[in-house]
Amino acid sequence: MRISVLAWELIGIVLITLVGSFLHFLFDLSGGLLPVALIAAVNESVWEHLKIGFWPAFVYALVEYRFIKKETKNFWLAKTIGISLIPLLITVLFYGYTAILGEDLFVLDITIFIVAIIVGQLVSYKLLTGPEYSAIPQLVPLVALIVLVVAFSTLTYFPPHLPLFQDPVSGGYGII
Repeated sequence: MRISVLAWELIGIVLITLVGSFLHFLFDLSGGLLPVALIAAVNESVWEHLKIGFWPAFVYALVEYRFIKKETKNFWLAKTIGISLIPLLITVLFYGYTAILGEDLFVLDITIFIVAIIVGQLVSYKLLTGPEYSAIPQLVPLVALIVLVVAFSTLTYFPPHLPLFQDPVSGGYGII
C-alpha cells in the first residue's frame, strides 16, 4: 500500500522535529567535530537554530522525491517554499516575540520551532497537491534551494558579525 502525500508531509513534521531537536545537541555530543558543525548547532545563535530546522527538512525532501514525485505537482517549488518557511518563520516569530516581551522564553522557542515545521510541511502539501504552476520552471526553485544549501553549509564556519549569528551566551560567532 502506498503512503499518501498528506501522510508523507505529516510524518515529515514528526521526523524533522525529532531530528532537528537531536541536531541541537549533536555538535557537543560529537566532541566538537568540525564536520558535524555543517548540520548541527554549534552555539545558541538564532542562525544555528535555523540550521537545525533546515537540514532535516532538506534531507527529508530528498527522500520524499524518490517516493512521491510522480504523485505530486510542483515538487521542487513546493519543497523549496516549505523548507524556506521554516527559517523565515523562526526568525520572524522569535524576533517578534522577543521585541514585545524584552526577553526570550525557552518554551516559546520550542513552540516556534515546531510551529514553523508544521507550517512549512503543510504549505508544501498544499502546493504539492494544488494546481500546477507550469509558468515557473523547476530550475528556479532548485537554484533557490542550492543557494540555501550553500548558505547553511558555509555561514557556520564563516559567520558575518550580525546579530542573527551572535551567540547570546558567549557573545561569539560561529564555532567558539
